[in-house]
Amino acid sequence: MKVAEVRKADLGSDYPSLEEVSAALDSVKDRLSVDTLNWKDYDYRPGVELALAYSDREIFIKYYVSENCFKAEMTESNQMVCEDSCVEFFVAPEDDGIYYNIEFNGIGTCLLGSGSGRSDSTRVDPAVISKIRRMTSVGTEPVKERQGDFEWTLTAAIPYEVFFRHGIKELRGRTFRANFYKCGDRLAVPHYVTWNAVGTENPDYHQPEYFGLLKFI
Repeated sequence: MKVAEVRKADLGSDYPSLEEVSAALDSVKDRLSVDTLNWKDYDYRPGVELALAYSDREIFIKYYVSENCFKAEMTESNQMVCEDSCVEFFVAPEDDGIYYNIEFNGIGTCLLGSGSGRSDSTRVDPAVISKIRRMTSVGTEPVKERQGDFEWTLTAAIPYEVFFRHGIKELRGRTFRANFYKCGDRLAVPHYVTWNAVGTENPDYHQPEYFGLLKFI
């Protein structure tokens, strides 16, 4: 099981701009690599790293992606962004079986679900999704699939209130179970890579038993 330490960001503001957040995450030395291939039928490995930090209000995450094609057609909250060039953060704040799946395509469109497994995960109100601040290097206009070498980043600030089933007030000293993913279900070359290994027969990210650990220090 992989374990990552997440440090508090010193940004001098309770509500820093996403430009400030992005620059701070660029300076994080210990990036996580989303590079585990789990399924033999899907052997393409895009380049994916991410940096993490937190504040008294938000969890900050920045994905750095390089891949051989790019697509971002979904523009509405809770659409199937996994069919686009997509990065995902699945996280369980407590040992109660409940996790949140936070999924972004390359233009920042977000799907947010919560439940204890694929069978009972339900989409969260878009009003909650709107609280997640997002900035991408690609912009916000939809992009049909393009072949070639593409690099893009996505920065997100996820407020504690998004974890609405857990009432989080403080992160320091806590440990969350989590996994990070990159996928592209409907790309020319579909792919499924993970941070912590997933031991299922077929691609399935809704597997909290295979989450790693995030320690907030």
